[in-house]
Amino acid sequence: MSGRNDADPPSRLSTPAAEVDAGPEGPDVGAFFDLDGTLVAGYTAAAQTRDRLRRRDLRMVEFLTIVELAVQFRLGRRAFETLIESSALTVKGRLAREVDEMGERIFRQSVADLIYPEMRELVRAHQRRGHTVVLSSSALTNQVAPVARYLGIEYIVCNRLVADEQGILTGEIEQPVVWGPTKASGVQQFAADHQVNLGSSYFYADGDEDLSLMYLVGHPRPVNPARLLAKVAVRRDWPIMRFNSRGSGGLLGIGRRLASFSSLGPLAAVALGVGLVRRNKRAGVNFLTRFWPGTVLALSGVKLNVAGAEHLTERRPAVFLFNFRSNADVFLVAALVKDNWTGIATKEMQSSHVFGQLGKLLDVAFVDREHPGTAAALRPLEAAARKGLSILIAPEGTRLDTESVGPFKKRAFLIAMAAGLPLVPIVIRNSESVAGRNMAKLNPGTVDIAVLPPISITGWTLLNLRERIAQVRTAYLETLAEWPTGEPGDRAGTS
Repeated sequence: MSGRNDADPPSRLSTPAAEVDAGPEGPDVGAFFDLDGTLVAGYTAAAQTRDRLRRRDLRMVEFLTIVELAVQFRLGRRAFETLIESSALTVKGRLAREVDEMGERIFRQSVADLIYPEMRELVRAHQRRGHTVVLSSSALTNQVAPVARYLGIEYIVCNRLVADEQGILTGEIEQPVVWGPTKASGVQQFAADHQVNLGSSYFYADGDEDLSLMYLVGHPRPVNPARLLAKVAVRRDWPIMRFNSRGSGGLLGIGRRLASFSSLGPLAAVALGVGLVRRNKRAGVNFLTRFWPGTVLALSGVKLNVAGAEHLTERRPAVFLFNFRSNADVFLVAALVKDNWTGIATKEMQSSHVFGQLGKLLDVAFVDREHPGTAAALRPLEAAARKGLSILIAPEGTRLDTESVGPFKKRAFLIAMAAGLPLVPIVIRNSESVAGRNMAKLNPGTVDIAVLPPISITGWTLLNLRERIAQVRTAYLETLAEWPTGEPGDRAGTS
């Protein structure tokens, strides 16, 4: 079954990856992707400028000059060449290697989470078909290359900084500057050099300046198109794709986030009241954990499409395992498990004034990261189990950027064995559709989740532990490969 998110925004081309999968294969088919506004929500140059300003690595006069040129360019009073050449001057005299390393760091910190998951799946679809995939952009190499490496794109057509024989940047750009018609001619030259048939190729871009290249390919694909490009696309019946899974989401997105964050205060106040009236701290905590995660998801426009929901309450308490791809995953699982649960945190966090107090309130088990399997480390978890609390934990141990499942560590399984609790695997398929790996904000969308039947740990020993863990991980892999449908517990739109 396709891994595509059924909640993607409506577009005239509803299943672009499926179209590619059904099309011809081979390296003579090119897939050319623009960067800013197409693969990435927003502008990579803006991320670099913000970082340099924070680090005082960009003089204010340089920043103001770039802003002025950008405004004049948007008003049609300056050529793009002037803007890009002015940007190149801000790194004049620096080692090219240092600028490339800076670009890689900024990508990891600020840009990676802005890549549209829908476009990433399109890149993968073209790669599966053996197409020649190219990142063609008017941005600079230090902005483009990290994205290409991350997506496994081998070829780049972009603007390049000039360095001297010592590897020091001269403040110049290799000519001609890649923009509009010169970008189209650059792609034409690339196609000729690599035996790519443009008539069979695809081009994904958002800007009006990319129209000249759209006319050259057999499959023009406007993505979040600017005004003129959108008009031409409608007139020529080019399929249009629009995505809002990344970026601010405009005023509506800002409003959603403000509403979701502000919901904590009122709900926490009510939870405190519940705890005081019942003279039971856990009653108040359960009120908060039952209603706050679901409220945040609903206000953020996030829906959960759950298969096997009946397994969430079949055996309680339990150790709920979930694969970990983004910061949102813990929140999604909390919304499903709802109440009478706790989590795992490192012992170092116990000394934090904020996290330590919050962990104490939620009965979080603070575990020694270096020795997670010792009796002393597992004692808090056994105490939590005796209180009837379930435990939420990611067996991979950390967030992984993968479509598959990473290696499972022993900690979660040792916890289940020590506490005598069954395991309940929760398989998350596409949480990246609503949140990036490190993002704190949620975007509208639907996340597919499968809850597998509880697994008894009876008969588990240290001798067969490795084999048992491998069996559980295989269940994750098989579920992701053959997604369950039509189960009695399916709940479309649950949040």
